Amino acid sequence: ADVSTPQPKLYSPSASSALKHPSGRPVRVVCVDVGLKFNQLRCLVNRGVEVEVVPWDYDFAQLAGKEYDGLFISNGPGDPAFMESTVKHIQATIEEARIPIFGICLGHQLMARAAGADTLKMKFGNRGHNIPCTNLLSGKCYITSQNHGYAVNADTLPKDWSELFVNANDHSNEGIRHVSRPYFSVQFHPESAPGPRDTEFLFDVFIQTILDVLKDSKKMQQPVSFPGGEIAENRAKNPVLHPKKVLVLGSGGLSIGQAGEFDYSGSQAIKALKEEGIYTVLINPNIATIQTSQGLADKVYFLPVNADFVRKVIKQEKPDAIYCTFGGQTALQVGIQLKDEFESLGVKVLGTPIDTVITTEDRELFARSMESIDAPCANSKSANNMQEALEAGDGIGYPVICRAAYALGGLGSGFADNKEQLIDLCNKAFAVSPQVLIEKSMKGWKEVEYEVVRDAHDNCITVCNMENFDPLGIHTGDSVVVAPSQTLSDEDYNMLRTTAVKVIRHLGVVGECNIQYALNPESREFCIIEVNARLSRSSALASKATGYPLAFVAAKLGLNIPLNEIKNTVTKVTCACFEPSLDYVVVKIPRWDLKKFTRVSTLLGSSMKSVGEVMAIGRTFEEAIQKAIRSVDPSNLGFNETKALMSIDIDTELQTPSDQRMFAIANAMHNGYSAEKVWELTKIDRWFLYRLKGLSNFSKDMGALMKEHSVDSVPIRTFRRAKELGFSDRQLALFWDSNEAHVRRVRVDAGIMPVVKQIDTVAAEFPAFTNYLYTTYNGAQHDIHFNDQGVMVLGSGVYRIGSSVEFDWCSVRAIRTLRANGHKTVMVNVSSLPSPKLH
Repeated sequence: ADVSTPQPKLYSPSASSALKHPSGRPVRVVCVDVGLKFNQLRCLVNRGVEVEVVPWDYDFAQLAGKEYDGLFISNGPGDPAFMESTVKHIQATIEEARIPIFGICLGHQLMARAAGADTLKMKFGNRGHNIPCTNLLSGKCYITSQNHGYAVNADTLPKDWSELFVNANDHSNEGIRHVSRPYFSVQFHPESAPGPRDTEFLFDVFIQTILDVLKDSKKMQQPVSFPGGEIAENRAKNPVLHPKKVLVLGSGGLSIGQAGEFDYSGSQAIKALKEEGIYTVLINPNIATIQTSQGLADKVYFLPVNADFVRKVIKQEKPDAIYCTFGGQTALQVGIQLKDEFESLGVKVLGTPIDTVITTEDRELFARSMESIDAPCANSKSANNMQEALEAGDGIGYPVICRAAYALGGLGSGFADNKEQLIDLCNKAFAVSPQVLIEKSMKGWKEVEYEVVRDAHDNCITVCNMENFDPLGIHTGDSVVVAPSQTLSDEDYNMLRTTAVKVIRHLGVVGECNIQYALNPESREFCIIEVNARLSRSSALASKATGYPLAFVAAKLGLNIPLNEIKNTVTKVTCACFEPSLDYVVVKIPRWDLKKFTRVSTLLGSSMKSVGEVMAIGRTFEEAIQKAIRSVDPSNLGFNETKALMSIDIDTELQTPSDQRMFAIANAMHNGYSAEKVWELTKIDRWFLYRLKGLSNFSKDMGALMKEHSVDSVPIRTFRRAKELGFSDRQLALFWDSNEAHVRRVRVDAGIMPVVKQIDTVAAEFPAFTNYLYTTYNGAQHDIHFNDQGVMVLGSGVYRIGSSVEFDWCSVRAIRTLRANGHKTVMVNVSSLPSPKLH
């Protein structure tokens, strides 16, 4: 009674959208308010029906078929066993059999009790925005939002009722339906805000069922019809594949934009195929990779990854199938070149179809494809020569961005403010590609990425979303990246998520892909920048950031194995059709080695220049970014003033970003620049800048503290706060005019020690069996027990000129040897690219 309307209220749709009853009155739904969410009301009214909201104990049964055409039972709190009067009224409506009925959450439980089933109290309940539920009619799995402690006991359902949805993790009931009447209900929230809208179509199903019954009363003798087809028919369309031999294309030699991430993805793919009992053949000439090591692939060809050699290997090995999506742009180009030959060679392309790859790589085809589903892209035109490019620039209006088609790492791209700059860019772009795309510049907008996974049965999830620290204009490979996004509202997040799922389904991607957006920070306007229909550097970062083995899962999906039938290897009890929960923040910072080359500009733009990247994990943004800054180079203390930049003009450095951008921001803030002034010069989101300004202010406070205290007398609360914000002992020693060893000794004596946490993909919602760990001062206890000893193997850190994937190979071989001799091993590394970090 406390959460229900005290008296009936009527809500009407707009006159233009209103649906009409055959008698001429509006189509009306009675909504039983047992804790109604307003978005449920919106979902009904926006679909053209008039809604009369009535109290929880209202005797609506007496009105059935007279004043209203459908019954909706809302969500709400509490134990359904205590709501006997509501159950009695629902029961009467069911027995009268004149109108369709739809219930959500508590409404689902009340419907079940009215049907004669029992409900039960769950041990923990299901609470979250990422809970997978399988439709037992179609076999499709949906990501849902839930918050409930009671559930329907499916074993007690009467014979004329059946389960509609089940939880893909704990197999509890998530929905029921009548087998011969248009009654159904679900435990989850299709309308959830915040939350995914993957099942909002159930409101369309309900309204359409009402209209069908109004047209033909005999429809009351039939069950509700749901989209998605029958499970047997769906599985027959895309049966699980059982190839005996699969050819995997590697990425060849390392280059800027294509490094150790493809060694990781290829290695994971081979492991997944071997787990399925499939003979694997690998082509990769790079000897310094884990995937070419003995014992992984069954056979390795150290040959160039190009069409001629791949064709020869196919004729020699006669594989049943081939993977082109685990070797970056190099492997994709081979797949495109041999597209018309694969069938005659007797080879099936696994995963994403080559036609989809071509659509995503050809800028004009991609723009047309997005236009067909009303997915916004930047105003753009393709050009095959200089004259067409200049005409496109004049037509779109400057400034523009010039992009080369089929190019890696933004090669040949850049921003042009006038015709002369466009000519210069086009000369470079046409040197690496036969086609360029001229787009309207959106410099200054936010850049956001989503990693999306889809199977052959149209199950689709977004594994991770990431936000660039820098606004659009700097290549994502050269930008600081934060996961999960910190500055998006729920509305923005789910708007982009919904679009990502729609785009990937339209393109027909099978496996994993990356979609990049530009989002106007002043409005909800957005544009799709591009889709990478393959594993990418962002995919490797997403895997490491979430613990979700993207490449491993993508390889299984290429065999048409349903996503909800693949186990989460971390929990071993949940399925892979879920969206990871992150109770931490990940920050990626690139590493440049531009000083090793003469006459190379240090300015950053749309063409990638970084050779490596580090990934840091913390419970707060401040902690993670300070860790990341230190990991890039041992000489970096953290977000500190840098004396090496004292002589430069700070305003110029902030307006024209270079590889020293982060330190320029630190210097500016240390010299009194406000977060607002830095925002005016950089257009970096204020949320980030205010947190960095907080670090700068804290640094000054630490220096001032020494006027009143020595290191030994610093208040413990202040000391702990410094560690929670990511300040290292070495940093604090600098502020306190001491040394690192002294600061550490005082800290340890005060009991300020880090705790070890797991990256478990589920934010501790399920028990995890993972070896993927990080340390933080923002915690009270360890996630694991330290009751045995082992050997620590130190990784090589961030990739740089002269030190990259070859040291991953060394680390992996060392670990394998130690394990073979019975030793427990501990790996320590900070790079987001190498293979040995993950599982």
